[in-house]
Amino acid sequence: MVSLIKNVRIIGPDRIVEGQQLIIEDGYIKGLTCQSTQVGFDQLIDGAGLFLAPGFIDIHSHGNSGYDVMDASKKALDAMGDYHISKGVTSYLASIITASKEDMLRAAKMVADYKNSPGRAELLGIHLEGPFFRKEKKGAQPEEHLIKPDKLFIEELLDLAGNKLRMVSLAPELEGSLELIDYLRARGVKVGLGHSQASYNQALDAIDRGASIATHLYNGMGPFDHREPGLVGACLTDDRVYCELIYDRIHVHDAAASLAIKAKGSDGVILISDAMMAAGLEDGSYLLGGQEVFVKDGVPRLASGALGGSTLNLQRAVQNSHKYLDMPIVEAIKMASLNPARALDFYELGSIEAGKKADFLFLDEDLNIKRVYKAGVLAYEEK
Repeated sequence: MVSLIKNVRIIGPDRIVEGQQLIIEDGYIKGLTCQSTQVGFDQLIDGAGLFLAPGFIDIHSHGNSGYDVMDASKKALDAMGDYHISKGVTSYLASIITASKEDMLRAAKMVADYKNSPGRAELLGIHLEGPFFRKEKKGAQPEEHLIKPDKLFIEELLDLAGNKLRMVSLAPELEGSLELIDYLRARGVKVGLGHSQASYNQALDAIDRGASIATHLYNGMGPFDHREPGLVGACLTDDRVYCELIYDRIHVHDAAASLAIKAKGSDGVILISDAMMAAGLEDGSYLLGGQEVFVKDGVPRLASGALGGSTLNLQRAVQNSHKYLDMPIVEAIKMASLNPARALDFYELGSIEAGKKADFLFLDEDLNIKRVYKAGVLAYEEK
């Protein structure tokens, strides 16, 4: 099927394109045209003057709508995919939290075996967040399951999940971390650095070995100091690293978010949700990796008072970036689309360009989602 999308303002990788139409063929973007002809197409789609933006990609998300990745069920993943698509997320990673090896492997197998279906966000694979973390910076990671880097466990996980294991987050200062980074990178798995008290030099050693993502920058990291910049300083100043940001204005102060973007540029920051099962629901008591989390005014906390994930979604993160950081729309959207695609080598995703999947959104002036298309097919429409 060949479709023509007219009357839209196309948000490209570096500018807004007006006066052109988008051609979609068999689920992929064929290109742009300035010709006015509308003959020869199977479908005409009128964008009504809205923005047309690439679909968002959430590379760090634990759950939503009452479900958790650790539920290890098709029902949970189906529901999560439905919620994601309604918030403009057309592709995502399922983040597996620190748990018993058996529970982590069970969740990984469910993700690896999951069959994507039309109309939902596409589950691209696994982000293993833990269990190789520093207990002093565990955050919402269950301390009783934290372990030192374990190559045998990763081998078992790779045997089970294969190329569905896309990213592993770890603390680089732990014994065996550098060797594990070598092993993961040789197998095409991206490495994130987090839940760590690494020194600047320890972080740099890990980056030199191939670690390329700061797992939720600032959160779960030792503080920046002018004499010991630590992990935060290394990630902010090294161009080889993408920095994840939970920009709900709770996890990170506006000034800290602004600093990260000024240091990295809009090309170096990735908006993430780090959402847990309460995302999309009301305040109350929920679970995160088996731990009770209390949500009040949309903020989830463990009994200890530590933040337990978020109730954020990427639509709101993009809106926050545009509104509170005064970021141009193109740059705010790039941090939720092209940047995560580049960071994880999802070459067919992330931008409105010829040859890429036709995953796109219609947005109004306030970046509210009106329609979502997955592979060129309408997957969600605002009621």
